[in-house]
Amino acid sequence: MTATHSTRMLILGSGPAGLTAAIYGARAGMAPIVVQGIQPGGQLMTTTDVENYPGFRDVIQGPWLMQEMQAQAEHVGAQMMWDTIVEVDVTQRPFRMVGDSGTVYLGDVLVIATGAQAKWLGLDSERLLQGKGVSACATCDGFFFRGKKVAVIGGGNTAVEEALYLTNHSHDVTVIHRRDSFRAEKILQQRLFANERINVLWNKKVERFIGGGEPEGLVAIELKDMETGELSTIDVDGGFVAIGHHPATELFRGHIELDDDGYIKVETGTTKTSVPGVFACGDVMDKHYRQAVTAAGTGCMAALDAERFLAEADFETVVQHAAE
Repeated sequence: MTATHSTRMLILGSGPAGLTAAIYGARAGMAPIVVQGIQPGGQLMTTTDVENYPGFRDVIQGPWLMQEMQAQAEHVGAQMMWDTIVEVDVTQRPFRMVGDSGTVYLGDVLVIATGAQAKWLGLDSERLLQGKGVSACATCDGFFFRGKKVAVIGGGNTAVEEALYLTNHSHDVTVIHRRDSFRAEKILQQRLFANERINVLWNKKVERFIGGGEPEGLVAIELKDMETGELSTIDVDGGFVAIGHHPATELFRGHIELDDDGYIKVETGTTKTSVPGVFACGDVMDKHYRQAVTAAGTGCMAALDAERFLAEADFETVVQHAAE
């Protein structure tokens, strides 16, 4: 027999945004259910040292932070469900979701916090050295490379912005791009070319990341010239893959309004989506900041927006019944 779970607040995703929404929702008496998704804890579960989350003077571990957030959410009354949603219906309330387990979830309001994943090059050496010199977030990890030589891989806005940011920490930043021109906005390109700390290698493809030392970390990147096929290496301490992100929104395509990049559109200054009663928070709607602390902030916003929506809906129901 198929199990069905009903709640005032249904939350999809268990990263900083989803768990913060759960904490606020539980404290507001909405008894939220959090469907944790394919990666419980979000991207921080694969992040080692976290030095920029407020409240901790020392470096903390990403998985530990998410475990604490989940424990806090459960302590105040949120329920965690290990499942992945495969079917959605937001045409009427309560909203109906179906997990790959066959379990049905019903929510008077829905908070989408499914996040986004960084795009990677897909190299074995990249996977082996992630967190050991290879990163996809300069804002998160650039501080660890103060005074060291770093490289950024990519040619769009993300790559140029990451390179410019890294000059705050490094005097030697190399941008590696497989074409002979950037796709980034012209104003960003102008800033990059005017920065003496940045060097650009055109028509170069990353063949592999090279580790070494004790403990093993990134020491160099092997490159292939796209025109001649010639191989070369550059010595670096940090490599930042900046080729974009995939928001986890495919499930909602055709159900909720998305922007051209696939991120959920929200009303400015809120977490309200195109469907009343459905709210989005975290990286699934934020293509600019993508930080744990900003995700948590929008999770708080989503819970407050949801609480107000339900209060207004409940009041309208009372008024209708009184008029009958």
